[in-house]
Amino acid sequence: MSFLIQQTIIYAVPLMTVALAGVFAERSGIVNLALEGIMIFGAFTGVLFINIMQTVFSFPKENAMLLMLMTMLFSGICGFIFSFLLSFAAVRLKSNQTVSGTALNMLSAALVMFFINLIANQNVLSMAEGDASGWFMIRKSALGFDPRTDYGFLAETFFFKTYPASYICILLFILLSVMLYKTPFGLRLRACGENPHAADSLGISVPSMRYLGTGISGFLSGIGGFVFALTTANCSASGEVAGFGFLALAVMIFGNWTPLPIFGASLLFGVFKCVAAAYSTLDINGDGKFLLAELGISTNFYRILPYLITLIVLAFTSKKSRSPRAAGIPFDKSLR
Repeated sequence: MSFLIQQTIIYAVPLMTVALAGVFAERSGIVNLALEGIMIFGAFTGVLFINIMQTVFSFPKENAMLLMLMTMLFSGICGFIFSFLLSFAAVRLKSNQTVSGTALNMLSAALVMFFINLIANQNVLSMAEGDASGWFMIRKSALGFDPRTDYGFLAETFFFKTYPASYICILLFILLSVMLYKTPFGLRLRACGENPHAADSLGISVPSMRYLGTGISGFLSGIGGFVFALTTANCSASGEVAGFGFLALAVMIFGNWTPLPIFGASLLFGVFKCVAAAYSTLDINGDGKFLLAELGISTNFYRILPYLITLIVLAFTSKKSRSPRAAGIPFDKSLR
């Protein structure tokens, strides 16, 4: 059970982080379909940053947690900068946001693959030294604990063999959710996505708020992309994030653009992603039997299960979902 919970957290955290990123953009009035592309860019820049710090600056393993924090911040900033392409096209050029987001997804994947081939002369960019679990995972031996001792369910599940990056993302999720719904800034941002002309009449700069909303969205997506690469791809970048950006969009819609339902939906999809990735070694009851592997169901079924569940859930819940009324509509002050 500990393994199932740990793996669910690993898959759920990038989803909830990027889904909240989509909320910030859409609550400001910008439809951010480029979440997938920004995740890809964030994953690449994060792995590249670690690679440079290891090779050029010989960053010591003893300060791995500091390196992880620096990389998360760097990936977030890169995501923030990349998202400016979307906000500029949507706010300044008043372009179709769906087309702009799709174009950025294609641009990001192509750009990242080009640079990976240029830098590494192969299709994957990895850490220069060691692996993700050795550097960035909390281990008993590294902290001076006896690896053979059982320290109880809570410690074994939520502390040992976990990535601090996951908990940092959860903390960010809580803080930014509070900011979105409990602060004047959040109220102004949401007003721009619901009724931008009313917000403009009160002296709120709708273009500025939309730039900020999309920027925060890019920042979170960049961090989410790096955390995905760190925890599920052994800190490597390959020009794709397994469709997590699009899954995050589904989580956002299923969660009705509100943080708490998004958190629950992320856990739901995280469970199915965990099952898809580790069904053959998943001991649900702790009795030493791998029930899912013994069922004899095709591997392909487990692989498509998360996406199949996404389609089913959206089919039954999308009618009840209500997006921000002005999302996707270019703001024209003269039409007030």
